[in-house]
Amino acid sequence: MRPRLPFLRWRDDWREPGTLRADLLAGLTGAVVVLPQGVAFATLAGMPPQYGLYAAMVPCIVAALFGSSRLMVTGPANAISLTTMALIAPLAAVGSPQYVTLVLTLSFLVGALQLLLGLARAGSLVDKVPHSVVVGFTAGAAVLIANSQLGPILGLALPRGLPVAENVATAVRALGKLQPLALLAGVATIVLAVVARPLNRIVPAMLVAVVGGTLVAQGAAALWPGAPALPTVSALPGALPPLSLPDLAPDTLRSLFGATLVMTLLALTEASAIARSVARVRGDKLDGNQEFIGQGLANLAGSFFSAYPASGSFNRSGVNVSSGARTPLSAISAALFLVLILSFVGPLARFLPLAVISGLLMVVAWGLIDRREITHLWHEGARERVPLVVTALATVTLSLEWAILLGIASAFAARAVMRRQ
Repeated sequence: MRPRLPFLRWRDDWREPGTLRADLLAGLTGAVVVLPQGVAFATLAGMPPQYGLYAAMVPCIVAALFGSSRLMVTGPANAISLTTMALIAPLAAVGSPQYVTLVLTLSFLVGALQLLLGLARAGSLVDKVPHSVVVGFTAGAAVLIANSQLGPILGLALPRGLPVAENVATAVRALGKLQPLALLAGVATIVLAVVARPLNRIVPAMLVAVVGGTLVAQGAAALWPGAPALPTVSALPGALPPLSLPDLAPDTLRSLFGATLVMTLLALTEASAIARSVARVRGDKLDGNQEFIGQGLANLAGSFFSAYPASGSFNRSGVNVSSGARTPLSAISAALFLVLILSFVGPLARFLPLAVISGLLMVVAWGLIDRREITHLWHEGARERVPLVVTALATVTLSLEWAILLGIASAFAARAVMRRQ
């Protein structure tokens, strides 16, 4: 029973003095952190803002109950969100009902494949993805995130989906139409996020940035009554995720086949990397196959509760550890606290400018570029340098599925050449 119900392993820990309090406080912190993150990541995924918060509810609880990691938090993630839009935007208009249905169907298919891989004990497969490919992909994803937010942070109506060079050129040509209020709100959000980072253990820096950026925008608008009104997030409709059903029609399944393979590989690679990192910090033993099962069940369940594809979250897992969490109860309580908080603050979302969300995503993009690891891999020689560069460039210039495949192929090719020398 225990191997398939890993949460039973934590029963003895809950009897230790202070564990319940530590987990609940860490959960409350996590719920506060994910409020601005969820809205920002949903924007990045091309989904209505509330769907980022829905992805932090049911998937978070299910992964905590059935995964192997003690402290990893599952939910909306930056690279996963970006990849969602990159994969589904060619199939339907971003944000449309058809788009939402396809994304939720993708959650179901990814969850089913993750679960099958876990039951087949294929947990070691992710370890074969070279680390340089993952680092290159995330660095390239950071560029794409920044590129996607160039229009909102400048207050410009740029066409969606333009390549990086073309998007930048279009923005430069349209600088005469720049909205100073949007730029001010975005820059204020970025500055506050950086300045408040040392206070992260007391109050989440992202929350400070969102509230502060919004207040700056409101104050500037009051001082400049004639300025164009900034576009804002729609009011969040409710605290509980509505029920949803995946579209399993044959044509839909065929159209999502490639996207499912790419998303499954990316989500499992990211979740496994975070779970291993957290396990090393706490000295825990990680079962890769069980983590596959937990992630699969999380996405399967989430697809019926309006959650787009979820994976391990670097930011929220780090906050969870630094907040003193001890067991998966912290992640479960974070999801429950989120429902409670959202029931009070959901209507206030209509005051949140999109430029503030863009500033927040610019900070996220910068944080994705692991400069120390890139430097380390670069000094390792061609064996790591080639796949790092190939994957990063392909991510920025080609489709994301081809970027990962080319990165893996170049890694194996580079290693084969090195062995012959």
